[in-house]
Amino acid sequence: MSGVRSLTVTGYKSIRKLSNFQLRDLNVLIGANGAGKSNFIGLFRLLNEIYEQRLQLFVQTQGGPDSVLHFGRQVTDRLHAEFFFANNGYAFDLVPTNDNRLIFEREVSIFQGVLFSSQPRAILGTGHDESKLKDAKDKYSPYVRESVSSWRVYHFHDTSERAKVKQKHATNDNLRLKPDAANLAAYIRMLREQHEETYRRIVETIRLVAPFFDNFVHRPGNPETVELEWTQVGHDTPLKAHMLSDGTLRFICLTTLLLQPVNLLPHTILIDEPELGLHPYAITILAEMFRQVSEERQLIVSSQSVELINELDAEDVVVVDQEDAASMFRRYTEAELVDWLKEYGMGELWKRNVLGGRP
Repeated sequence: MSGVRSLTVTGYKSIRKLSNFQLRDLNVLIGANGAGKSNFIGLFRLLNEIYEQRLQLFVQTQGGPDSVLHFGRQVTDRLHAEFFFANNGYAFDLVPTNDNRLIFEREVSIFQGVLFSSQPRAILGTGHDESKLKDAKDKYSPYVRESVSSWRVYHFHDTSERAKVKQKHATNDNLRLKPDAANLAAYIRMLREQHEETYRRIVETIRLVAPFFDNFVHRPGNPETVELEWTQVGHDTPLKAHMLSDGTLRFICLTTLLLQPVNLLPHTILIDEPELGLHPYAITILAEMFRQVSEERQLIVSSQSVELINELDAEDVVVVDQEDAASMFRRYTEAELVDWLKEYGMGELWKRNVLGGRP
């Protein structure tokens, strides 16, 4: 299975130094507010902006280089990162300029190995302000491009009245589920028409958490726009998305994401605090979906839920702490906690401050 197998990062926001950190198929980050969980997820947003050649826009919207570098350029002179996948890797160094940009001091595609070995690599350039990976013609970069672009960050927090998930959108906007589920209705329509078994499984899973939910409304024909509609058990009056509770709507988004056909899923899926607004039983179902998906794809999740962590194995959990004003990341083994786990779940150990990751 593809996915990020290890990463090294120095000088990014709260992450002073993280060396050769190994990632598993399921990785759930826990820790106090401000410990650095979001910055870890943010690394992948940065990587996406770099790959899509939007680095300068990202840097400026973040507040300039001093907001991206660990305590600014007076403390950190460069941002260094290495991402390694199953058979290749990608590395770069970014340095600040006097005109408030970050530019590449070095950008490298790596094939079948690690950066500081004799393995094949391609130096993509130096001094450029946008990545050359997307257009590189060397023999290694095409393989690296496939890995670097095969993940997505999902964030289903916005369920306000103006949330895009509640609005009408184009029926043909159904190639991929958007990071904020803005095309949820079109995507569900596509699943119903092209992946009927998957669609039924999604509906049945939603009913486990929301027994009042009967089905999504499907209007035949080829309308140009579609919006999320559903019916309640025992009634045939179509209801709009705003009639769903925030927690139910978020669970629908998560279920659609996680239970869609595996071939439609990115190789690495990142989700920020998926438990927001969910009932504890819904979190149990969510944990089971995480386990199923991680058999085929890689999951990286940040969470504050004791209930969710209770459902996980020790090796699935990454504890994030702040030490000396820098984020530290630790993964326990089952053997280290064997006596504790005879009586407590991982979430309870976190709550009792056995693991760390507390204020």
